[in-house]
Amino acid sequence: TSKPLSVLIWTTTPWTLPANLAITFHPDFEYVVMETDTDRMVMARELAAQVAAEAGIENYTLHDAPRGSEFENKKCKHPFIDRESLLILGDHVTLEAGSGCVHTAPGHGHEDYLVGLKYGLEIYSPVDGRGRFTSQFPEFEGQEVEASNKGIIKLLDDKGLLLAEKKITHSYPHDWREKKPIIFRATPQWFISLERANLRDQLLAAVDQVEWIPKWGKDRISAMLDNRVEWCISRQRAWGVPIPAIHLKGSDDSLLDPGFIRKFADLVTETGVDVWYEYIEGVENDRTSRLKKLVEETLKEKGIAGEWYLEKDTLDVWFDSGSSHHAVLNEDFGLTYPADLYLEGSDQHRGWFQSSLTNAVAIGAGAPFKAVLTHGFVVDEKGEKLSKTKGNYIEANEAVQEYGADILRIWVASEDFRGDMSVSKEILKQRMEAYRRFRNTFRFILTSISDFKLEDSVEEKDLLEIDRYFHRKWVTLERNIRSAYEKYEFHRVYHLANVFCTVDLSARYLDILKDRLYTFERDGLARRSAQTILLEILKGLVQSLSP
Repeated sequence: TSKPLSVLIWTTTPWTLPANLAITFHPDFEYVVMETDTDRMVMARELAAQVAAEAGIENYTLHDAPRGSEFENKKCKHPFIDRESLLILGDHVTLEAGSGCVHTAPGHGHEDYLVGLKYGLEIYSPVDGRGRFTSQFPEFEGQEVEASNKGIIKLLDDKGLLLAEKKITHSYPHDWREKKPIIFRATPQWFISLERANLRDQLLAAVDQVEWIPKWGKDRISAMLDNRVEWCISRQRAWGVPIPAIHLKGSDDSLLDPGFIRKFADLVTETGVDVWYEYIEGVENDRTSRLKKLVEETLKEKGIAGEWYLEKDTLDVWFDSGSSHHAVLNEDFGLTYPADLYLEGSDQHRGWFQSSLTNAVAIGAGAPFKAVLTHGFVVDEKGEKLSKTKGNYIEANEAVQEYGADILRIWVASEDFRGDMSVSKEILKQRMEAYRRFRNTFRFILTSISDFKLEDSVEEKDLLEIDRYFHRKWVTLERNIRSAYEKYEFHRVYHLANVFCTVDLSARYLDILKDRLYTFERDGLARRSAQTILLEILKGLVQSLSP
């Protein structure tokens, strides 16, 4: 037959077609050739009827074609660029929509990138950092990719290669600040591999040696590490900690030399980190001259000749914070390694906790912390995120002015930080009631022992039985409070103390003592026995509840 044979693909991003290097088939799907009056098109059998309906094709014939696996390494011609596209296989191809043949541009999508690596495809992207086409696609050079969609669709139509066009509503990632669609674009970056030198296994082993509070933190960070292949440590920022790499012009080779890094660190300590960026920008001064000399001496020592330039990328800020253990524990303050505790929000399993662990284990230092404590986030009384738009939040300064700092402290201490913590005016009012109970208890005890001196204390053997009983209750409570503090269960401290003051003291013991304190002989055993225990309970409560 003289009808051309084509592989049918669909895409919601026509602007990525200039970067197409392959078409991906599923190895297990059955494929057919749909023959119409003018064309023959390869597609998945299960999607053929849907394709015909979408394209308005009424008369067609389906012919058997090989299974997906048999298309591997065959080639077809790109629709409007003079090059071939490789036919490859991938399990990410689905029968949910489209044709069962997936347009693949390794430079513009994660799955495309991964399958492209498998087949040794170039990570090709004819798009610059501003989101505009480069000279690699001269027909649209300088044009923003999103604005090029209509032009590329017209290009396909003019060549008679557009089967159908349709507007659909679908989910697509947007920039949260600009509220505009983002583009995926592969660029050269610096990575720390978790697969080399058994780094991932070392990290997981280090996780086992750490106490995680709450315990699910261990499972969470272990799952993240278990599925992580690498850590991209480079960022394209105007300023930051430079990646001290030297590049050779006209080559992909880079020099990241420990000796140079140490000498450069000394230069930064002496003159400041801006020396790196000043040199890149062409600033000539004493410190940039010293940096240039340092680079030239390093290259000469390595026997490397040729023109060179400095890396422009900066280090991921998580690399900075993830190195804090070295600066704080090993270099200053008389502290020792590892830290007793790292404390942050639950989002830091992916951030600070993980970057700190990775940096430390990679240099052979082991985990930088003995324990990691994770807290939730503040939400409103309905459990919803605090939002300026919703107005469902309370300014901290306003809360202090209206309720007092102690009320805010009690609220923080009373909430189980391991989950999200609810706050509202009603909740703060409840904590104010608890605060008043504590204060009234302390006031009553202080008044009751105003004439009591330490030399008036009664020995334990001489205490009245009821005083000895409540003393034992206090000793048990104090032990439980200490245990709660050791487990960072601050909310338990609050609740234990609150119940003790409300029930054991106010409703029972203090009520029982009133006659003895007010009417019994001032220096008599019965009154001094009660005062002895009241003083001990007061001292213990103050220590337990102090900020």
